[in-house]
Amino acid sequence: MVAFGKKLKERSIEEWQEYYINYKLMKKKVKLYGPQIEVGSLDRRHVLKDFSRMLDHQIEKIALFMLEQQGLLSSRLQKLREWHDALQDEPDLSEISKLREAYRSVGQDLLKLLFFIDMNAIGIRKILKKFDKRFGYRFTNYYVKTRADHPYSQLQQVFRHVGLGAVVGAISRNLHELQNNEGSYLSIYDQPVLPLQDPVVDSIKNAVDRLTHSTNFLNFMAQHALIMQDEDLLMIPADEQAEQEEGRYHFMSLLLNLANTFLYMVNTYIIVPTADDYSMSLGAAATVCGVVIGAMAVAQLFSSVYFSAWSNKSYFKPLIFSSIVLFFGNLLYALAYDFNSLALLLIGRLFCGFGSARAVNRRYISDCVPLKIRMQASAGFVSASALGMACGPALAGLLQTDFKIKNVTFNQDTLPGWVMAVAWLLYLVWLAISFREPAREPEEIHTSQESNSADQDGSMEKGLKKPLLLASEETEQDEEDDGDGSEESSDDSRKPANSFVAAYKLLTPSVKVQLLIYFMLKYAMEILLSESSVVTTYYFGWSMSSVSIFLFCLGLTVLPVNLVVGSYISNMFEDRQILLASEIMVCIGILLSFHVVIPYTVPQYVFSGFIMFVSAEVLEGVNLSLLSRVMSSRLSRGTYNGGLLSTEAGTIARVIADATITLAGFLGQSMLLNVTLLPSLIICVGSIVATCYTYNSLY
Repeated sequence: MVAFGKKLKERSIEEWQEYYINYKLMKKKVKLYGPQIEVGSLDRRHVLKDFSRMLDHQIEKIALFMLEQQGLLSSRLQKLREWHDALQDEPDLSEISKLREAYRSVGQDLLKLLFFIDMNAIGIRKILKKFDKRFGYRFTNYYVKTRADHPYSQLQQVFRHVGLGAVVGAISRNLHELQNNEGSYLSIYDQPVLPLQDPVVDSIKNAVDRLTHSTNFLNFMAQHALIMQDEDLLMIPADEQAEQEEGRYHFMSLLLNLANTFLYMVNTYIIVPTADDYSMSLGAAATVCGVVIGAMAVAQLFSSVYFSAWSNKSYFKPLIFSSIVLFFGNLLYALAYDFNSLALLLIGRLFCGFGSARAVNRRYISDCVPLKIRMQASAGFVSASALGMACGPALAGLLQTDFKIKNVTFNQDTLPGWVMAVAWLLYLVWLAISFREPAREPEEIHTSQESNSADQDGSMEKGLKKPLLLASEETEQDEEDDGDGSEESSDDSRKPANSFVAAYKLLTPSVKVQLLIYFMLKYAMEILLSESSVVTTYYFGWSMSSVSIFLFCLGLTVLPVNLVVGSYISNMFEDRQILLASEIMVCIGILLSFHVVIPYTVPQYVFSGFIMFVSAEVLEGVNLSLLSRVMSSRLSRGTYNGGLLSTEAGTIARVIADATITLAGFLGQSMLLNVTLLPSLIICVGSIVATCYTYNSLY
């Protein structure tokens, strides 16, 4: 992996060399500040002032060049507009064809400018992170706070570049007008949903979206999966990326990964409406349902690690293993009733957790799906999870029967296990017939083996697919891109984290806060879902079917809510604004759920539950979007990646929440609701305070 300084030099447009950020100079300055402060020749205040001035100068250089190039593009477009107007009076097909090519040529030059901006934006982020590592992560917070919202902000010009929207719009509109429907009076403004069917326009749109972090429904859904590109990949031209992806993608294999995700989520939530009844039928308390539901999450803490490591070598074998383990896990779960064994029930659920191959599903999309459809595949991954979450309780509500075949009982408690065992058996057959193992490059295999041998002892899950930041003790390593000494710094400083401890050292305060938020929302959601059957039975006398309908309705909100947020709200407000507002709404939902008014009513429970669940869903997407931006690039690859770390944070939250439900059960069902909501409230308030503390670094 090439250091960013070298990559910037290699990828930069030759005639624009002098207008790029002088990353090498700034990196050397950062290195020199440390010794100067130590010997007393500079104080901390002077360093901040000097570095701010230097960065302001670099950003001004970039912003003014952008405006100059924008003016040149606008001038060319104005001349093409005159040509276009002349052709309206005297149409000429050959001239129209030439005009279309001229617009495309301007589009290609706009792409060059967007690539220039992208490289510089990455350079600014990296140099800010580098400075933060040496001086306690305070500079980015100060710099962004004082520059980003200023009316004359040149920083916003680089990261948002609103003015380029007019150039993008002019090229898009005119190419649309000059397409094969000459003479049509339709425009992009009349039917904005129609695809323009021009590769130049598509490329421009993707480049602008990446730079501005503007989003849509698919983007917002894809962010939930935390399947993103490494910043280094953004600097690889599209044709090179296509070459690297050739031979790896197989549609049916992708479909099988999405099916695995769907079935696993169904398997997770299909027992929620009946877990308390099943526990009581085996002689345990109803609140033992927390342990039964949470057993799967406990096993997933470990399975995520070995599946993440296994996916370095193969995708097919771990999926086969996962299906077999899940088949036997569900079989044991179903047979526990006839054996009258709570231990067998828990072992079955543990087996199901050990079969969690979500790390493989996520890794397959990240590594094997072409960039042009990766966003759709990521959105499919999240949609499959959401659909599985809704279908699980709904399916449980349909399994209302009771009969025996010989000595085997089939009722509402055991049928979820039997149904899922059959489903995994059918999936296993489909997998064996249709899955195709993607080709792997020799270098990739070698790297995977090296990484794996170092990671075998592992700890918790391996990680997110992207960024988590660092601590000041990393001074000599410069984990993200290069060392402090030279551009030819040690390869070790750019390798993926090879242990959970190494991954943890890459976390900055901003990333830790984002993981805390993720922990909080998963904890709150698990409390709501896992204890729903016990709480509603105690307070309202709901039947299992009523609980299933309630959980099904909660699950159905996922896609509509993300549609609204992804298509509208996220384009109106910054992610960090939505993040803080969503946390406050989760807190309000928790407060409204407390049993303080007698009697405790169905409207109060349902209304507060929906507020909490919907707000947590919005919070999850925005949180993961921000997390992807503030994490170290070393966590975008390898076993201990960002996706694994976030999954582990969420899984630990679920385990603790389920354990809380069972422990609170010893105080009696009358105390269960308030006792389990109290930790949720404390963690939520803590996450809001932490968000306010790091707010200006979420940029």
